[in-house]
Parts: sequence; structure tokens; C-alpha cells
Amino acid sequence: MRKSGILFPIISLASKYGIGCFSKEAYDFVDFLKESGQSYWQILPLGPTGFGDSPYQPLSAFAGNPYFICLETLIQDGLLTWDECNACDFGQDVERVDYGALYNNRYSILEKAYIRFKEKKLDQDKEYKDFLEKEAFWLEDYALYKALKEKYQGASWLDWEDADRQRDEKALEQVRKDYADVIGFNYFMQFEFYEQWKALHAYAAGKGLEIIGDIPFYVAMDSADSWSHPEVFQFDKELLPKAVAGCPPDAFSKTGQLWGNPVYDWAYQKKDKYSWWIQRIERNYEMFDVIRIDHFHGFDEYYAIPYGDETAEKGTSHKGPGMHFFKTLKKELSDVRIIAEDLGTITESNEKLMKDAGFPGMKVLQYAFDWSESSYYLTYNHDKNCVVYTGTHDNTTTRDWIENLNEHDRDFARQFIHSENSDYGGFVWDFIREAYRSSAELCIVPLQDYLVKGREARINEPGTQGGNWQWRLLPNFLSVELAHSIRQLARIYGRLPKEAEEEL
Repeated sequence: MRKSGILFPIISLASKYGIGCFSKEAYDFVDFLKESGQSYWQILPLGPTGFGDSPYQPLSAFAGNPYFICLETLIQDGLLTWDECNACDFGQDVERVDYGALYNNRYSILEKAYIRFKEKKLDQDKEYKDFLEKEAFWLEDYALYKALKEKYQGASWLDWEDADRQRDEKALEQVRKDYADVIGFNYFMQFEFYEQWKALHAYAAGKGLEIIGDIPFYVAMDSADSWSHPEVFQFDKELLPKAVAGCPPDAFSKTGQLWGNPVYDWAYQKKDKYSWWIQRIERNYEMFDVIRIDHFHGFDEYYAIPYGDETAEKGTSHKGPGMHFFKTLKKELSDVRIIAEDLGTITESNEKLMKDAGFPGMKVLQYAFDWSESSYYLTYNHDKNCVVYTGTHDNTTTRDWIENLNEHDRDFARQFIHSENSDYGGFVWDFIREAYRSSAELCIVPLQDYLVKGREARINEPGTQGGNWQWRLLPNFLSVELAHSIRQLARIYGRLPKEAEEEL
């Protein structure tokens, strides 16, 4: 069935206290999606972030970001007070996330809630104990990793003392005793995160909405996963990385891209039936209705750079697990719905993997208009089994893209989408209309494009440091009129849900 949805990160919600979270504004946005005749809400990864604040460099492939815990819910539960929350400085700019202020103050207010949680003996409740038991396979290692991060004042696990770095059980048992409260605090935060997320997800389901989650292909080098499961990655006997991930030199970068993530040991994982990856996908599929896997090409081929190199020039390409991984995945989790992020260089082998796997890929309209006038991304090249986007979180907004196009590409785009609008707002909406017109079964449009936002609303600019992952929607900015305009697009181009059609 033809459907549509909106891409809108949790961080960008107009929630109080510095960053978007699982608050009333999130529920209001679900209502907006329903009113807009949409079927999906696509979000970005929900994992805890480290330096750089990127959700694609998570500190854990399983844990949730404590910043998304709604403080107002904790107030309602009697774990915090309004005065305590209002007294904290979470940043003064309502349109930008201040991660420094959050880091300095969010954990301290959550710690107050944790103390009351223990005072009320809620840590003895069956629901809490059941959570600890069910999630023990990742939660215990994650909380221990966070305790060790505190012990070493935030230093990477690669710089810890050998006993802790190499997981000597006697040393770890001492950490469990010395940092019991830190471990308990992290248990509490993860419990609150998942309870609040479950409630929001259930509310969306009740409105007929499905949520598309996002799995980063790699994890951060300094992460709970690389420390607790070094066998999954290419480490030597001393648990030091042999190689890191990146991209080879190309026309855009003479020295390539050095991402620095640990690369997977696919030979080991194949012998282990990919248990870590399958656990990861299974956990995410419990949280979301559909999963978008970032950097899908990595399953076909990956680029490994010797650890310690300052550029990506001496890296080498290697084959990934290919179709064997997806056959194993299907055997273990037969009904998983996946969207493959297949953007970038398209080779014969990764194109074959996409076809064999059968997952829908992505078509980004901003990539369609160039000097060739025959791009792979033009709508007449779309098949049904794909997802069309005007742009993604890594693109600038469509308005900013249009404003900065060269004259040839702008004229070609205008002719192709039949736009005679002289103003940018009309041009952007014509561009959105072209996405809806696509034969792709699913159309996803970032919220910023509906609002005709400019560069100020860009989520991420790859290859840059600072200023990313910060844009936020102003409070009370979404209108009934906008919802009805979006609904009209969904109706005209056959993307309105059946129940919405019956309401007409």
C-alpha cells in the first residue's frame, strides 16, 4: 500500500527543559501525524551519545539516551518537583539544544529522582525487577561500563588499566562494590527511558501510527559494546583495535574519511551465527515497527584503515557477510521489516545484495537534479519497493538546497516538477508534491520541509564538528491548517490510510 510519513527527531520536539523528550509534545506530534493523514513517524537513533553528540556514534547499541526521559513524568510520579526542574539551566535558546548545559545539569536532576525512587522502595517493585532480568544481557555490562567511565573520569576504555580494560573478573567485582550506586543509577535511567518509550509507542499504535527506528551500522570505538564484546570486532590479543572504519579517497576527499569506529570481525560472527547483531536487531524491533539500517553497503563491503593512521589513504576494502547474514537473520527473526540506507556509491555487488535481500532502498530527490539530467534518483527511475525522501537528516533543508542550487540544476528541477512558483515556499511544496507523486510505496518528508525552513533547521552536516543535532521546533508551531494541507497531499496521491479514507 502507498503510504507516507514524517521524519522528525526526538531531539527536535519543543519539549521543556532543553531537549525534545517523551513528553506531552511527543504525544501532540502523534496527534498531528494522525490529523495529517500520515502512517509513519521516522526518528533518529535513540542511543546515548558521547563527544560530538551524534546518535550515529552511540555509547551502546542497546541503551537509551537519558536526555529523552521526560522530567514532567517524573514530577507526576512524585520523584521530582516543579521547583527543582525549573531551577536547572538546560540552555536558554528554545530553538537549539545546548548539550553542554544538559550534560552539566540533566544527570544531577535525574539523580535526585533516583534517590527518591530508592526511598520509595520502587527498586523492589516487580516491574522494575522484571526489567532488570529481561535486559540483563546488555544492561549489566552497560551500567558497569558507565561506572568505569566515572572511575577513569570519562577516559576511553582503551586507556583504562589492563585489569579493567581486559575485564579481569576480580577487578570488575571490586568496581561493582565501589560503584554500586552509579550502577543502580544507570539501571534506573534505563528503566525510566524504556517505560516512557513503551507508553509513547503504545499511544502511537493506538492512533494507527507506526514508528520507523534507526540502527547505526557501526558503534563508537569508546562504547559499552566494544569493551564488553571485543570478540565481535577486530581487536588483537591485547584488546587494541587492528583497524577502524572509514571511506577511501574520492573526488570529494583526497585523503578519504576516517570515521574511527571499530570494524566487525565477520569471520567470528559467522561462526557465532551473528548472535550479537541478531540480539541487537531483535531488541530494536521490540521498540519500533520498522527498522532503517544505516550504511547498508557495509554488509556487502567495508573499508578498514590501520589503527593509528591519521588519514584513510592506506585502508583496504573487504567483503562483508553478504546474503549469508540476512538468511540467518530471516531464519531467526522471520518478520522483521527493514529499510536499507543504500545511499552513496552503488556497485554491482551491493546492488545485487539489495535485490537478493528484498528490502526497500532509499531515493533522495535532492540528489536527482544535476548536469546529466538522467539521475538514478529521478522519480521515473523509482520502483515500488523503495522509500522516497525529499532529503534526510544528513541533507540541508529543501529550501536551503534550492537557494544554493546552480542555475542549470534549479531550472531543470523547476521544469521537472512543473513548478511555476516564483517564491521559495511554493517551490518547496511543489518539490514535496513530486515526492508524493513517486511510484515508491513509502514517501517520507522531513518536518522542516513542510515548514519551508532554511539552513537554520539543518540537523546534521557530515564531516563538520559542532552545530549539529541541535535544531528544535518552536512551541505551538504546528497548526491544524498545516495538518490539513499535508492530508490533502496524502489523499490526492493515494497515500491516505484506509481508516482516514473512510472518515472522508
